[in-house]
Amino acid sequence: MNNPVRGGATGEVAGKAPVVVVAGGGTAGHIEPALALADAVMRLRPDAKVIALGTQRGLENKLVPARGYPLELIPPVPMPRKPTPELLKMPLKVRDAVKRTREVLDRVGADVVVGFGGYVALPAYLAARGRTPIVVHEANEKPGLANKVGARFAVRVAVAVPGTPLAKAEVIGIPLRRSITSLDRSALRAEAREFFGLDPDAPTLLVFGGSQGAVSINGAVSGAAKEFADAGVGVLHAHGPKNTLVVQEFPGRPAYVPVPYLERMDLAYAAADAVLCRSGAMTVAEVSAVGLPAVFVPLPYGNGEQAVNARPAVDAGAGLMVDDADLTPAKVAELVIPLVSDADRVAKMSAAAVGLGHREADETLAKIVLEAAGA
Repeated sequence: MNNPVRGGATGEVAGKAPVVVVAGGGTAGHIEPALALADAVMRLRPDAKVIALGTQRGLENKLVPARGYPLELIPPVPMPRKPTPELLKMPLKVRDAVKRTREVLDRVGADVVVGFGGYVALPAYLAARGRTPIVVHEANEKPGLANKVGARFAVRVAVAVPGTPLAKAEVIGIPLRRSITSLDRSALRAEAREFFGLDPDAPTLLVFGGSQGAVSINGAVSGAAKEFADAGVGVLHAHGPKNTLVVQEFPGRPAYVPVPYLERMDLAYAAADAVLCRSGAMTVAEVSAVGLPAVFVPLPYGNGEQAVNARPAVDAGAGLMVDDADLTPAKVAELVIPLVSDADRVAKMSAAAVGLGHREADETLAKIVLEAAGA
């Protein structure tokens, strides 16, 4: 590669200001690593321009502008998991999306395209092929179709974990926001608990099921509200913006606080002693980075990647894993409440969690991307 990055976190690349296009729309698991990369690129090259690709229906419409980056919308290309009538429409949808994406890349003068998988990444890879350098980042051990395609054309392929079956894979971890990797939970605890209306001193469980929530998690945890109250455990529960959650109040006991969405994940992590959550790759990386003991409840769909994501943390003693079908109010009372209430156990699991992951993955990937942009 020409024009390598120099000088570590404040280094620069020689030459014109690079234009980086990131493709990671759809879910927070694709968008957040893309935005963490964007932030790292701007730290390394304040003169750079970063543009995000997305679709009209994705969460990126909220998250990307909030972080200050321009968003270009393209048609989505969802890939059916099974033969359906939609499959017959795929060639036309792909062709239209690639054409529109190529127009965007040409208009903004893209120097590199960075894909994180999902239905935004596939047209980006096909539009950039043979015209603009491609860098792929895969967060899961089992890559999706888009990244399998993109890796064939990429100049660099970065992956989160060893054993990911993509050619030329370089293990770097998952790019995380600096507000997460630099989080001092102890220093922020009082502020965080006041922010959410939680008991300042009670053991506290954080619950979330991904950006849209999870009905099975909502029912199982809220069904144990009395048991939490009786045990003196507070709960901060993000149930998802499209779901509702009504929980009985127990005056004089630590609060059970339901919220639709967590805008301040840093404060949510700081408020908690442990977490019950899905095990998307991004979620596992974040809770490990901040040192939270976790009870992982893998999504029971897809190709089983969420169980694979959680396994290293479980094996390291930083987490427990419960099948979605087994998660009931009784299971929560039996397994989760004793964990959150045991300060010594929480401390040991927290120490095990901190040892996992790659805290500098954002800048490692940014250097790879800037090198590709100068090639």
